[in-house]
Amino acid sequence: MRIVVGTKNAHKVLELQRILEDLIPGITLEPSPEDSPVEDGDTFSANALIKARSAFAATGHPAIADDSGLEVRALEGRPGIFSARYAETGLDADNTAKVLAEMAGVEDRAAAFVCAAALVHDGGEVVIEKRWEGSLAHHPAGSGGFGYDPVFIPEGHSVTSAELTAEQKDELSHRGQAFRALAPAIGALG
Repeated sequence: MRIVVGTKNAHKVLELQRILEDLIPGITLEPSPEDSPVEDGDTFSANALIKARSAFAATGHPAIADDSGLEVRALEGRPGIFSARYAETGLDADNTAKVLAEMAGVEDRAAAFVCAAALVHDGGEVVIEKRWEGSLAHHPAGSGGFGYDPVFIPEGHSVTSAELTAEQKDELSHRGQAFRALAPAIGALG
């Protein structure tokens, strides 16, 4: 089964392939051939649908996409839907540094990763949103993952998500939860 992923992020395509391949035997994910659409939605779900709709329109094949980000309670939910472009450069290290600078001296470090996973095909659309609760570290640690992984400590753990194995992260993460929940709808297309 060929599914287009509404992203050019190779890390994300590999992560989704790992999450879905055991749930949907024979699934093949490929990145969308088009440039990323403008994500002008005001929620994670709206932006996930924008990307999935765009990939479906460009290829005619069923498409999945997600929009995800970090919500920090002490920052009133920021960076939220602006997580990937929170710092002026949009680079992961700069985004992370900006959040840590804003959190300097703040005791309440509660945070959550949020993921909205969308499927668009000729028979309709499905969106599922999941949360991964945790807290912010004071300094980056670990070399796995991407984005804010080096500063996010999952609830019940003492290490950052960048210090987890890929398998552990896939099992626990917001993206893993959302795409496992979406898998039955994707599998029904085959």
